Amino acid sequence: MRLAFFVNDVETEIDEYTTTRLARAAAQGGHEVWYVGVGDVELGESNQQLLARAHAAEFAADDTLETFMLRVKERPAERIVMDDLDALFLRNESIDDLQARPWASPLGVVFGQMLKARGVTVVNEPTSLARATSKLYLEEFPEKIRPRSLVTRDPESIQRFADEVGHCVVKPLYGAKGRNVFMVQGPGEANLAQMTEAVLQDGYAVVQEFVDGGEDGDARIFLLDGQLLERDGKTAAFRRVPTGNDPRANISAGGRSVPLEIGPVERDIVEAMGDKLVADGMYFVGIDVIGGKVVEINAESPGGMQSVERLYDIDVCPTVIESLERRVASKP
Repeated sequence: MRLAFFVNDVETEIDEYTTTRLARAAAQGGHEVWYVGVGDVELGESNQQLLARAHAAEFAADDTLETFMLRVKERPAERIVMDDLDALFLRNESIDDLQARPWASPLGVVFGQMLKARGVTVVNEPTSLARATSKLYLEEFPEKIRPRSLVTRDPESIQRFADEVGHCVVKPLYGAKGRNVFMVQGPGEANLAQMTEAVLQDGYAVVQEFVDGGEDGDARIFLLDGQLLERDGKTAAFRRVPTGNDPRANISAGGRSVPLEIGPVERDIVEAMGDKLVADGMYFVGIDVIGGKVVEINAESPGGMQSVERLYDIDVCPTVIESLERRVASKP
């Protein structure tokens, strides 16, 4: 399989992260693996092929993740024809580019759509991914598995929701890594105006009722083709616990990860979501769960495999790559 990982910028890739682990699994599986940055693509003048200045990812027997990633970055870029790829794995985070490089933000979806039309297997499905990047995507799933919420740019509507619902969370519609996520303790929150102002600087706000148990963190659960991602009887899932007085459990915001045992509640959630995720082409996603409610769907470059590997001493990324290989092989 000839596979490329599409990232924001090859030079800023971090060895510990999930994309590196996926690329390592693919290279160890004998596949031809490339890294392509958002700014590395070119549309051919005469033949209309999509070309790329790509960095080969080859795994050596004595490699660590650090040396593997270092060699990817040090290796000179080679010109490849992306139309000839078997698969493209979209791993860029458009939200990271939204402010600093707005030109780059939509291009993962755009190039993904072009390559899908040319017969390349693209995951996650780019047209659906454009919708799934927004927190509005969660509202398309059954009401029983998601908290009550409001999406708006009207501060007065946010005030009314908070007064009626009480304990809730205010966050950007397009956001990641816990940025501008605020806790509203209840009706009459003294700082609600400042919270609202900060969130609305990023566009629309999502106001979400606080789910009991959220003060103890959330569960990150990985799904592959609408099912729990598992390998050797172990499930790719863990609980994220906040530290100190910060209510955010995001690892990037200082949260820590602890083991999670999947029970009937989590399995019911997966069952309720699975068919739609498959229909939408959401091949590899991470969901964040509190109690019996999904508070977030991470469809764009979901991360956390370093926690899975550390907690359970297992690398589940080969399962993702093996499934992708079967998907490519099954194409007519």
